[in-house]
Amino acid sequence: MLAAAALAFSIQGQAQVNAGDSVMSHAKGNRLSVGGYGEVALSRNFYSDHVSRYSQPEQHKDDPSHGKFDIPHAVIYLGYDFGKGWSMGTEIEFEHGGTGIAYEKEDEEGGEWEQETEKGGEVELEQFWIQKSFGSFANIRAGHIVVPVGLNNAHHEPLNFFTVYRPEGENTILPSTWHQTGVSFWGRSGDFRYEAQFLAGLNADHFTNTGWIHKGHKSPLEYDVANKYGVSARVDNYSVKGLRMAVSGYYGHSIGNSYPRNANGVDANYKGRVVIGSFDFSYNDHNWIVRGQADYGYLSDAAQLKYVYNRLNSKSPFKHSAFVSKNAYAIGIEAGYNVFSQFERLRADNQKLYVFGRYEMYNPYASNTNNTPYDYTAIKRMAVGVNYYPLPQIVVKAEYSHRFLKDLYNDEPALNIGIAYEGFFR
Repeated sequence: MLAAAALAFSIQGQAQVNAGDSVMSHAKGNRLSVGGYGEVALSRNFYSDHVSRYSQPEQHKDDPSHGKFDIPHAVIYLGYDFGKGWSMGTEIEFEHGGTGIAYEKEDEEGGEWEQETEKGGEVELEQFWIQKSFGSFANIRAGHIVVPVGLNNAHHEPLNFFTVYRPEGENTILPSTWHQTGVSFWGRSGDFRYEAQFLAGLNADHFTNTGWIHKGHKSPLEYDVANKYGVSARVDNYSVKGLRMAVSGYYGHSIGNSYPRNANGVDANYKGRVVIGSFDFSYNDHNWIVRGQADYGYLSDAAQLKYVYNRLNSKSPFKHSAFVSKNAYAIGIEAGYNVFSQFERLRADNQKLYVFGRYEMYNPYASNTNNTPYDYTAIKRMAVGVNYYPLPQIVVKAEYSHRFLKDLYNDEPALNIGIAYEGFFR
């Protein structure tokens, strides 16, 4: 079965599998591959959750803490190898427990039927692709695919980061998980894995001051608008034992990539070029795991976004008021040591306990557009904690984290506890 064999060869001996390949990564000659991952989290945030905590920080310095239970992600993988190099893969994700809508009969309103939102959350098809494999060196994948820009998008499963929630910096400025419909060419040759993608462009109507392009891949319509296009690329190197290094990037136009397409004004006169460059690495050897990334982004015509057609319309489902930054960045590093490696019985039982630390700094609004500052977006964050693996597929996480904001604002400490799994059942 060429597709499964090619993929098995391409990832043999590697600790981390590109997220886009995870669907078929454990096929091992079986036609059907079934798997998934999931996370459960408990948080206690020792800072205010009031909507004006940044605009009026002095009034919320002593506000009480708040907590939450959450299921950030629950994912099902399904893959099938048809033979002769043809395969398909799907990933269905339930975020925050999914969403729920129900009809109710309101006795207080004369017995009228009303539609009620029962639960927030999302259900998304993150991957749906059909692939033709010519060998480990050349594969063509068409459909809804993961865009592997940055560390988090390429390796977003919960066993690939120490923190309870996905690394915060990249998760703030980039789509996460970034998935779009398009065509991908990827392969593996020697110590290199490479990939190039052609995609629908991002939608500048979704860009924000606190998230930069984070929501730009989403569409409120039944389809992805493709008035404009984008391209992405990624190269990973595995030359050094235990070390993976990668560079990735994206380029595309975003203004006017929406419905309806405005033939006049800002939408027609400006491009909204999005340019992203990223470097990331992971090291897993000698009982240490170290991961890091650095991302930098540029958005042309940022000052004009506030005046595009859909953002001027108060009834449209887009951001209306805030400016968007020309630049954004996210830098982070984490390191953990397996304490159980020093105990023979625990080592023999394949149990692991990583004591870790993480530091990151990021800002989705790194440039003051039209001299309008949002200083609360500049964040430095540290986290310390443990990851306990009773089995290779299950991890129990606990961490103390602290966001450091500029002096005008109140810092944001938190305690997070979680449990997660990632596994394949066939």
